[in-house]
Amino acid sequence: MVSGTTARAAELRDSSSSQFGPIFPSWESKHNLLWGRQPICMEHRLHEHPLFSPDNLAALIERYPTGKYMLVHVGGRGEEKEWREGDFGGLSGREVIESIAHGRMWLNLLRVHEIDRRYGDLLDSIFDEIQGHVPGYRTFNRINGILISSPAAQVYYHFDTSGQSLWQIAGRKRVYVYPASSPFLTAEELESVCLYHNEVNVRYEPWYDEYATVFEIGPGQMLTWPLNAPHRVENLEFSVSMTVEYGMRDIQRKFYVNGANCMLRERLGIEPGTSIAGPSYWAKTALYGAAKVSGLLEAKRRHRRPITFHLDPKVPGTIVEVA
Repeated sequence: MVSGTTARAAELRDSSSSQFGPIFPSWESKHNLLWGRQPICMEHRLHEHPLFSPDNLAALIERYPTGKYMLVHVGGRGEEKEWREGDFGGLSGREVIESIAHGRMWLNLLRVHEIDRRYGDLLDSIFDEIQGHVPGYRTFNRINGILISSPAAQVYYHFDTSGQSLWQIAGRKRVYVYPASSPFLTAEELESVCLYHNEVNVRYEPWYDEYATVFEIGPGQMLTWPLNAPHRVENLEFSVSMTVEYGMRDIQRKFYVNGANCMLRERLGIEPGTSIAGPSYWAKTALYGAAKVSGLLEAKRRHRRPITFHLDPKVPGTIVEVA
């Protein structure tokens, strides 16, 4: 199994994003104005790319370093939140995919552009094409990951501090995108996440769904939404997606200001401003940088949870508790 998968991956290793052609087959002029400002759904062609074939994904899983992926077992819909992290337990790439397809979990292959340069080349091609449509759209710290998830899996309500997009490769999922404003996201929550990276603890109420923009996406569709917009995901089928995140000048400045504001609110009890220019911005950047260098934030920051299960090699979809 491993040798066959590896051989197939070698055949695909020279696949070039530049030879693949346009990624967005139907970009319209309205998207130039909506991009980054409103939740939008667009067509793409990545589900046709050989990098996302079952053989290539299986081979990628087999060579993924320990500690560079997250395998998370989640609770069922309507049940209490569950988040447990595990590992492959020595299974082959195909067996890992089969187990996920029969379970209630998701696998996030983190920073795949650092593990396989072809995904980094593809990421650059995506942003080159976007910049061709949206002049001046300058990005940095580009990151992509691959998310493989069970039919009954879900991603809990959260938001991100970087620019985000979600690219569906296989299967269907329902995505709820909420306004990036109170009560769906408070200033205190935004500041706390920027400082402590505790985004999984953002408050969610079921009635929020009444005010969400809801998308059902399948292969060949991607979503992007405004900065910091909370969102959650329900799978409708076994799913393969690519996640993309990136920085921009204003995104980075807002991150520093919100992190510093959290310290000012906690230590001095003041209602801080949010300007990302002028003397106040530079003072807050210095405050955030000093706190980060000092190591004072590490005690409160979210760290990876311990590994508590392995995938069961005998019964796909089940897990084995770690002693």
